[in-house]
Order: sequence, then structure tokens, then C-alpha cells
Amino acid sequence: MKRLTAYLARLFVIDALILFGVVCILLWLVNCLRSFDVVSVKGQGLVTLAQQALLTMPPLALTFFYVCVGIGLARALQALQNSRELHIIHTSYGLPSLWRATGVVAVAGVLAVLLLSNVLSPMANKRLNILSASVAADLISTTLKPKRFTQVTPGALLLIGGRAGNGEITEFFADDRRDPEMRHTYMADTARVSSDGQGYVIELYNGSLQYTSKTGQFSEISFSRYDLNVERLSQATGAVNWLNETDSFSLVSASLASGTWPPEVVSELAKRMFEGLKVVGICMLVLAMCGFPSGRRTRLALPMEVVVMLLAFVELGVSAYSPIGPATGALLMMVVGGITLLIRARPRTPGAVVPV
Repeated sequence: MKRLTAYLARLFVIDALILFGVVCILLWLVNCLRSFDVVSVKGQGLVTLAQQALLTMPPLALTFFYVCVGIGLARALQALQNSRELHIIHTSYGLPSLWRATGVVAVAGVLAVLLLSNVLSPMANKRLNILSASVAADLISTTLKPKRFTQVTPGALLLIGGRAGNGEITEFFADDRRDPEMRHTYMADTARVSSDGQGYVIELYNGSLQYTSKTGQFSEISFSRYDLNVERLSQATGAVNWLNETDSFSLVSASLASGTWPPEVVSELAKRMFEGLKVVGICMLVLAMCGFPSGRRTRLALPMEVVVMLLAFVELGVSAYSPIGPATGALLMMVVGGITLLIRARPRTPGAVVPV
């Protein structure tokens, strides 16, 4: 790698990493504030609060990582233009080094995004579900106060009559309204929270399970024992999405072993791989807009940071509503950036001098 390429790549990476670190810290603090009910209501410590907020970061990082890469690249290119270094790079035929440095940043960003989407994010989702189930189990077994309704997660309420000395819960009641199609109500004379080493289960004894649909249809099932999965009760949606907490290597290994590729697995794998295209597209667009020196001085110049964020919003909107698929926005950025780079980087011949 040439010295100029290494110098430019170092500038681009440093600016992107600084911005990414600042955003991560701010979002972690925001998540701590949003999850403060873990401490105030559910009786957990600050360590649990910090851990829960930290586990929500990898999925969130996927939504703003490529934006940080784009803003860091734009800020570094603007600094080079303000110091006239960008002009020197172009006049001294250093444009290939500029392209190579941007390519290094794009490749590093793609690898980081693929690591987040395929490994770290599913791992964090799995650990977060386990932690949420642990908090809910502790809430039910020790923290939940008798004769008082307590919200485990939005839409799920619990009530107990009391506790026996051996950890047994009397008069257990749970109302689950998270599913808009069906309301679930659990009632039992006694209950006990147990663990099998992999998860937590509420053992309900001598009770009934009631189903009420949104149309008013009602059904009831009586049981002498019913095991209610705490992990299911602690989820915001009422169901655990196994795809979100399974890494790509495990999905591919399972599909190869079974010889079948379910459509939902293929869609999830493609969605994770498409995340890398966003980094490539934003790098190409930013290089096309900021990689060429300009002598124009406009009074209403829009900061490039705002432009990059607007591009990210457009990409998210196009990908969300496009019938083609989630990669539409990234591919569109790559096409527009590639065409703009070809136009701006094409060799120009000086025009003929017209005698006066």
C-alpha cells in the first residue's frame, strides 16, 4: 500500500470510528434510560440494566454504522479540501490512491457490518432473550409483590396471592394481551418457577387457560399442570423468533445437514448479506460528491453530514417500500454513485482558445 493510500485510509477510518464510538455511547445511555424499569419496577441491579442496554446495541448498530462510515468519509474529504490537500492529490495524479483508500474503508466497513449482522447481532438477541427471561423469572419468584398487578413486559400483567415458605406461589394470575388477535389468560391455584439449565419455566397447578379472540369468541382449557415458558412471557411480541437469535453459520449448517433451504432462512441470510451493500453504496456516493475539489462558494451550503443522513433516510424508505427487495436502496446508491464517479472522473480536454 502506498503512503498516500495509507494516509488517506487512516484519516477516513479514524473519523468514522470516532463518530461511531460517540453514537454508540449516546445510544447506550438512551437505552439505559428506556430500560430503567428493570431497576425501578423489576428489582434488578444497575449491572443488569447496563448489560441489557449493551445487548441491544449490535442490532441498533446495523442501522447507523454505514451512516457513520459515510459521515466520517465526508468529513475527512472536506478537511482535505479545506486544507487544499485534495487539490494537490488531483493535480499530482493521486486520484488512484484516493480511490484505493476509499476501497479499503469500504471493504473494512463491509467486513464489520457482516460480522455484526451474521454473528454479533444474533448472539446479542439470544443473550438478551435469556437475560429478559431471567429477569422475569426473578420478578415472579422473588420480587413480585402479592395482591399487586405488575407488568412484566408491555401487554403482559401478573398477579399473585402470596408465597409459601418453600418458594411456592399461590393464586397465580397472568393476562397476556400482546397478540392483537388473541388474548391469553392464565389462572392457577399454585405455581412454581423452575429452570432446566437452558431456560425458565413457570409450573402451573390446578388452573385454567382462557382464550379470547378479538371477535369475542371465548374458550377455556382446564389443567392439572401446565408449563409456561418464561422466555415467551417476557418477550414484547409474545413469541420468540428463532431466526433473530441464530447466527448465519448455524443456519447454513442446519440447512446443509437437512438438505432443505426454507424460504424464511434464505430470506434472513440474504437480508444479512445485503447490509454490506449499504456501506459500498454510501462510500461511492460520498466519494462522488466530496472527492473532487470545487471552487464554488454558495451561501446556503448544506452540511455534508446532513446530506449523508438524508441519503440514509432515502435508502431506508426505498428499501422498505420497494417490491424488489431490501437491497433496492443500497443498489440504487451504488448505481448513482458509480455513474457520478464515471462522469466526474472522466478525462477532460482543454477547449480551444478563442482569439479576441
